[in-house]
Amino acid sequence: MALKDENGGVPFTEWEMPIRLRKRKALADAKKRLEKEVGFYEFLQYKFSEQWTRLKCYINSIGLRIIGDIPIYVAADSADVWANPELFQLDDQCIPKAVAGVPPDYFSATGQLWGNPLYDWPTHEETGFSWWISRMRHCYELYDMVRIDHFRGFDEYYAVPYGHKTAELGVWEPGPGLRLFDAIKKELGPRDVIAEDLGFMTKTVERMVKKSGFPNMKIVLFGFSPEGDSEYLLHNHERNCVVYTGTHDNDTAVGYYKRASRREKAFARDYLGIKNGRDFALGAIRSALSSVADTAVIPMQDYLQLGSEARLNMPATLGGINWQWRLLPGQYSDKLADKIRRMCFVYARCDDKNLADGSAM
Repeated sequence: MALKDENGGVPFTEWEMPIRLRKRKALADAKKRLEKEVGFYEFLQYKFSEQWTRLKCYINSIGLRIIGDIPIYVAADSADVWANPELFQLDDQCIPKAVAGVPPDYFSATGQLWGNPLYDWPTHEETGFSWWISRMRHCYELYDMVRIDHFRGFDEYYAVPYGHKTAELGVWEPGPGLRLFDAIKKELGPRDVIAEDLGFMTKTVERMVKKSGFPNMKIVLFGFSPEGDSEYLLHNHERNCVVYTGTHDNDTAVGYYKRASRREKAFARDYLGIKNGRDFALGAIRSALSSVADTAVIPMQDYLQLGSEARLNMPATLGGINWQWRLLPGQYSDKLADKIRRMCFVYARCDDKNLADGSAM
């Protein structure tokens, strides 16, 4: 970070070659020259660690656990890539040979070009996956459970030649599979993981998820196509999964319903047993909570019945409303908390004995 400031904030691939390639003398000179600036960033990281640890201890003390989200890839301009270029598919100047993304799909007609450098998996395997083990160990210092994004990328990853403007011309390459997770488990022991397995799944990915034993994800809003018996519909769920009404990457329940086709709306009303769209968000929530899934996650936007203005992210886009929504004081109430508590009791997701004789919602 101190070097990045010194270089005007440009990516490390634009720094002078000796420091870009971490030559010993260049590093030693920089550490001496930027000692004060380095100390400042160490202090910031220390204060974050101190405050987060205090918060996590409090959260755990009242019976709650934190789910942390870990992306499969790291940023191109990151300390990870700069410090460990041999672990990534880079040329001798630290420029990516190919970058990450996904092919055209439901979310984007030209695919999603993420631009992250790809892992050199043979090198990772030669080291016993030590970098990944270190990464996961740190995650479990921060969180109680880790949701691993784009889990299918460990079976096969999509490689787009560097410099392409879209993700349409990439190719699938083999990933490490369960060898990575076997190494992590051997080093760290059994840990709570959620496998994000959304999108187009092949048979090999499905087998990998099943064999891993990790719970996968079911999204209520993905199930209302009248074309067939979707795996996301309530009656197709298994216990070893995590059900969401929706995730950060799709619209809120209210926003989804407003944009759904007439057939989707009719199917959703029939499936949820509701009369009109005003009841859709609550119906979707009840569907998730009543699932046999071991864990249910409901975004606050759906409890508040907010529309598309409260959507968190639009995949394959930059800027706009992405990552701007915040829960503000006054948006929630004791009445809503009581309603949530009551629904959790009704669907056996809490065992509050005080609610056993409570009034109906």
